Amino acid sequence: MRHFLLGTDWGEDCDDAVAVRILARKHKAGEIDLCGIGLNTRFDQSVPSLAAFLEGEGVCVPIGIDRNCPELHGRITYQKRLAARRPDVTNADAEDAVRLYRRILAEAREPVEIMEIGFLQVIAAALLSGGDDISPGTGMELFREKVARVWIMGGRWDVDGGKEYNFSRDATACRAAAELVANCPAPITFLGWEVGATVITGSKLGEDDMLHLVLADHGSAKGRMSWDPMLVHLAVIGDEAGAGYTAVSGTAAVDPATGVNRFTAGDGPHRYVVKAREDSHYAAAIDEIIQ
Repeated sequence: MRHFLLGTDWGEDCDDAVAVRILARKHKAGEIDLCGIGLNTRFDQSVPSLAAFLEGEGVCVPIGIDRNCPELHGRITYQKRLAARRPDVTNADAEDAVRLYRRILAEAREPVEIMEIGFLQVIAAALLSGGDDISPGTGMELFREKVARVWIMGGRWDVDGGKEYNFSRDATACRAAAELVANCPAPITFLGWEVGATVITGSKLGEDDMLHLVLADHGSAKGRMSWDPMLVHLAVIGDEAGAGYTAVSGTAAVDPATGVNRFTAGDGPHRYVVKAREDSHYAAAIDEIIQ
């Protein structure tokens, strides 16, 4: 069985919830082991809403949250309805996300794959961390020993010098993306903005379905772009060609000041994917899992 750790900006967009349902269903079916979820944004209702969603999916996994990022006060759409289901939970109940990553890696007896569908400051901080009470090993040592692969929804790879939100939202996002891409010892596969922007999923859910209510609260009752669910679906399959993509190999780089990403094709530790099939293929595969 393959073991996964998920990082998500839960609350900024509703495609994260579609992605979490895919993983919850695969975990519950015994097809994968979802070791934990790290939140790389922090809203007042982040942890209780995610805990409620996971409970509704019938799974229980450890949740961590980035305690160093400022609490956000933007347009919150679906967290309020979910959090009302778990009034007993607060953000304070979650482990610090960097410690969660370090603990899961330190305790892992088999290789772990990390999926990132949000900002990269948590995984970058875990990679660059020093030894602590969890493990004397540095983050680099833990990654070299325990991380088999990293899957990232981020970047824009269909144009030279692309720029995408997860890599460029603010100075922290830019710096973290640059640090991770430059230093990660594990191979990285990127699914860029251009891949998921035209694939709509979630339109076939029943009106009483918790995920439909999440999408509706977001204003996406007829479905949402599929950046995050396409990334986790690709990661779960574990093979680009088998998931319907062509993979371009080489070396990626991110500008730490702007978040602009570039790619040099050839031998290298990185890949980005290009769709090899029609959008309907990916939408049907995801909708089949989440219904």
